[in-house]
Amino acid sequence: QVQLVESGGGQVQPGGSLELSCRASGFTFSSSAMNWYRRAPGKERELVAFITGDGHHTIYGDSAEGRFTVSRNNAENTVYLRVDSLKPEDTDVYLCNAVTARNRIYWGQGTQVTVSS
Repeated sequence: QVQLVESGGGQVQPGGSLELSCRASGFTFSSSAMNWYRRAPGKERELVAFITGDGHHTIYGDSAEGRFTVSRNNAENTVYLRVDSLKPEDTDVYLCNAVTARNRIYWGQGTQVTVSS
C-alpha cells in the first residue's frame, strides 16, 4: 500500500522557519522523483520544489523565491522542505507528490502551514 505522509506544518510567525517532512512507503522511493506543491483554497496546486531520485538535482517554482530548500534521505524514505523567512502569503496546504520510474503518481494528504502573528 502506497503512503505519503506529510508532517511538520503548523502556525508560525512571519520571519520564522519550518521544516516539512514527507515519509513514503509502498514504492521504490530512491528511484522516484519527489515534488512539493502548495494549494490555497479555491486555487490550483502550485509546484514549489522538485528533487530527483538521487537528490542531485532540484528545481524550484517561482514562489520559492530562494527561501525554500528541498532535500531527501533515501535511507529513511523521506523528503523534506525547509522554508525560511516565512511570509503570510506562504499560508497554504503543502503536499508531497511522488513520480515513480514507471510514471505512477502518488499524493499525500497535505500539511497546513499558517503564517500569522
